Amino acid sequence: MKRTVFIKSIAALTILAATAWLWLSPSTTRKAPDVAFVTITDEKILMQELSGHPLLVTFWATDCPSCIQEIPHLKKLHQDYVRHGLRIIAVAMYYDMPSRVVALTRAENLPYPVVLDPLAELARAFGDIRLTPTSFLIAPDGSIGMHKTGLLDFALVRSKIRQMLQQEKT
Repeated sequence: MKRTVFIKSIAALTILAATAWLWLSPSTTRKAPDVAFVTITDEKILMQELSGHPLLVTFWATDCPSCIQEIPHLKKLHQDYVRHGLRIIAVAMYYDMPSRVVALTRAENLPYPVVLDPLAELARAFGDIRLTPTSFLIAPDGSIGMHKTGLLDFALVRSKIRQMLQQEKT
């Protein structure tokens, strides 16, 4: 009985340690995938063209309340940092109706590119994204500086963007 408890305890600690290591290890060691985005206006944007500046890629859906809640914050972020080089790309999930994506983009007057992902190729390239919102803040060198599933902490995002912009200048 004691041996079983001991083995289960060791297994639980091992899982906990592995999870903590993955959670706390720096995400900047992983590079963003080399993908092409095609916007709802049929503009093709290559990931490699975006290097040298911070990029926020957010996966969203029109039926996701948290995604809709983030829109005003994303618009403000775009307004405040686009002149400094920040790019934002919103990727609609594969299951979202293109007509709904276009309608919402127009209704909200989104100032940043919106991309359809009907075959889930972008979602797979970024790590098999299934939940929304899921966002990636990509550093000017192409490394993933932040990955978040759920509502973004925009104060943290702004801080990381400022850090990235400062590093660009040095």
